[in-house]
Amino acid sequence: MLLKASLVAASALTSIFAFAGPANAQAFYLQEQSARGAGRAFSGEVADTGAPSLWWNPASIAGMTQAEAAIAAAAILPKGDVVNNATLIRRLGQAFAPVGGEQVSRNPINKGVLPSGAIAIPLNDRIAFGLALSSPYSFTTDYAEDSWARYSADRTKLLTIDIQPSVAVALTDWLRVGASLNVEYADASLSNALPNVLATLPDGRQELKGNGWDFGWSAGVQMHNDFMTVGIAYKSGIKHHLTGDLTVSGLVGPLAASNRSLSDVEATFSTPAQIIVGTRLRVAPKVTLNAQAVRFTWADFDAIRLGAPVNEALPQSYRNTLSVAGGIDYDASDRLTVRAGVQRGQTPTQNGLRDARVPDSNRWNYGVGGSYQLTPRIGVDLGANYVTFEDQTIDRPTAAYAGTAAQTAILSDGTLQNAHAIVLSLGARVGF
Repeated sequence: MLLKASLVAASALTSIFAFAGPANAQAFYLQEQSARGAGRAFSGEVADTGAPSLWWNPASIAGMTQAEAAIAAAAILPKGDVVNNATLIRRLGQAFAPVGGEQVSRNPINKGVLPSGAIAIPLNDRIAFGLALSSPYSFTTDYAEDSWARYSADRTKLLTIDIQPSVAVALTDWLRVGASLNVEYADASLSNALPNVLATLPDGRQELKGNGWDFGWSAGVQMHNDFMTVGIAYKSGIKHHLTGDLTVSGLVGPLAASNRSLSDVEATFSTPAQIIVGTRLRVAPKVTLNAQAVRFTWADFDAIRLGAPVNEALPQSYRNTLSVAGGIDYDASDRLTVRAGVQRGQTPTQNGLRDARVPDSNRWNYGVGGSYQLTPRIGVDLGANYVTFEDQTIDRPTAAYAGTAAQTAILSDGTLQNAHAIVLSLGARVGF
């Protein structure tokens, strides 16, 4: 069926779940879930304590002596250019020709604010319950209608809401354990252009919208003494099931029969698990060093599997990755703590398989920040991050209407250039 071939080969549906850009930890994961953590480039969260660390390690709230609530918001301000070098398209019965259109897409990743929050309530001096709310995969990108990348990316929007109820227990004076359920809602929409048979004709368009609820889990442990804490946590991947609507329009001539609207289109994909190991070491009365490493099983995002009426698997070929970070906390006074850190992260995307909707690359994240205790029960956290991205190729080949007489090959040849982001985080902690 021509419609089926156009959806699969143009890789339009693959993009509904692949949101990347110059503000994330890796690919389409957002790590900005704590203003305190942002100030040290997320170098010690799995080994720290209290509600702000609940996302990284449910054991962080064990043994708390008072209830605590934490809220934070991160303003994400990305910039970058997605530049065409020599992308070619070959329409039916024609030779390869330049794709045309806008040749430099400036700042296609939208600015945004990412909220997060957590609360922890001790039942006694050893057991505590907690609840974290986060949005770990939320993102919006906009390319111009005539962008050179229009056949793989137009507008993409994703909203996720993760609800993480947790329980933690201090088994001994030095050992804490915790476990969580991750209940995650995803709502996504995307659109991209479809080439008509002649370059002189306006492009067609397809748009997909979907949503769904799914589940994962987290578990963690912390071991500590008077000067050192070691934290280890595991966050499972989540297999998402989205159901939504697909609309194809604007195709003319021999392609016109593919214009239609479909409902109850299904797709499944898996986000990566995280294995997190970190430590906090107090080397002086006022100085604490932090270190953290995260292993992402991005190879689990190997394909997006589409149900009826498409019934195809779309390979993604992501690779497993590692991020490492180090930082320092300095207690400048009884009320003020200042901190700094640096993080190095790998991209899971691979050369030859990277498209404009996922213009991801390896990055460095530099963070500074601080905490100020306004009263014995109220504290404020600030963080600022500067993230730099390596220039990287945009080079995934696609073919619209593959396997039909109208097959249209698109050989992408572009570059992500001058990409960087500023992230400003503000948070508050209240004990009660």
